[in-house]
Amino acid sequence: MIVAETSPPTYGDAELVVDPGGRPRIESRGVAVTGDTGCAEELDALAAPTATERRALDQLDDLVDTCLGRQRAPAVRIGLGGRWTPVGAGTVTSEQRADVDGCVLDARRAQLAAHVAPPVLLFVTDPGAPTPVGAFDLTPANRLRIFGVAGLVLLVAVGVTVLVGLRLVRPLHALTAAAGRMRNGDTTARVRVCGRDEIARLGTAFNEMAEQRSRVEQLRRDMVGDIAHEMRTPVTNIRGWLEAAEDGVVELDVDLVSSLLDEALLLQHVIDDLQDLAAADAGELKLRRRPVEVAELLREVADAFAPAAEAAGVVLAVEAAPGTLDADPIRLRQAVGNLVTNAIRHTPAGGRVTLGARHRAPYAEIVVADTGPGIPVEHRDLVFERFWRAEKSRSRRTGGSGLGLAIVRKIAEAHGGTAEVSGTAGTGAVFTLRLPASSGQADPPRGPVPPARRHRGVLPAGQERSRPR
Repeated sequence: MIVAETSPPTYGDAELVVDPGGRPRIESRGVAVTGDTGCAEELDALAAPTATERRALDQLDDLVDTCLGRQRAPAVRIGLGGRWTPVGAGTVTSEQRADVDGCVLDARRAQLAAHVAPPVLLFVTDPGAPTPVGAFDLTPANRLRIFGVAGLVLLVAVGVTVLVGLRLVRPLHALTAAAGRMRNGDTTARVRVCGRDEIARLGTAFNEMAEQRSRVEQLRRDMVGDIAHEMRTPVTNIRGWLEAAEDGVVELDVDLVSSLLDEALLLQHVIDDLQDLAAADAGELKLRRRPVEVAELLREVADAFAPAAEAAGVVLAVEAAPGTLDADPIRLRQAVGNLVTNAIRHTPAGGRVTLGARHRAPYAEIVVADTGPGIPVEHRDLVFERFWRAEKSRSRRTGGSGLGLAIVRKIAEAHGGTAEVSGTAGTGAVFTLRLPASSGQADPPRGPVPPARRHRGVLPAGQERSRPR
């Protein structure tokens, strides 16, 4: 039996090489390493990738395979050292090798892009070399240019700021000057409004305020004069007749006493109206509400003014739908009476005054319409002002004191309603009291209801008795 003699393993020189990725491996120098080195397991453990390296290699394989798929090249697998091998039995031709290397390079760039900082470019020039065209350095000439451009920008900024400031300050100065003139009593102070910005809206508001103040001031002056006129006339008449009686010019008989009483009652009527308006302005106009049948109240007012309407040759009619509202019957009768007095006074003989009522939830409307000359549109905002009258003679035969309609509006507002006027000039006026409709419950009683105030000697339509001569 012949036994073949085996040669012992041959060991060559070897060295430890670190891959670019930081992975160490064994490479031989000179003689190749053959046979069983006795270190196979240790070398295999050293060459095995870690878990994080495996995930990175799998991601790199996916990127490379995607790129190779677009170029119809076989898939490969990437090793730790950056070397690649075909998958399975696939082969890579020499023509495809350049494509595989390009895909591997692009995939590594894509994988490392999120972990690599952008490059820093450093340009170094030779101090002795000429400056390239378009380059900019800090030479004295260039520094002078920098200072010039910065100064120009600053000058432009200051100029624009000054222009904008003047545009803002000039209208404010005009507003301040106009406000000062108004404070000193100049009711004609106005400002010129240009544009649509906030300053222009402020100027518009100031002009509207000045216009309103001028109108209120004029009304105040007129009111003072009208009060003096309304109270001077009866006082002068009373004084004149009493002085005549004292001098024996006239006899102080029953007719003269009745005439003097008419004048005193007229004076009392003006004073009472002023007191009502003052109480309404102060919010102290007391109301004693209770359920009121509107149709019945209008018939009562019509019956009270029937003699005056008949004397004036005016037909007084009631056309009211049944309904109830919570109101002070005395104040409501006073308001409707003032409207009827005004309608009879301004309706020519043969005309008609109609009292109506209708319900338009949640309001009840009381309407007094006449067939007189009507009220022009430009005067409708003034009819409810105190002492305002279309004709300025203030004759008792053509008008009252000018307080009746102002009291009507105050009574309506005290009830939570409004007073309005409409109609067409030349065909009559329509006055409407719009009051909240009845809620079905009246306010608790606040004491006995006082009787309606009576003015002896003053006829409802403003007519006067003949005085003894």
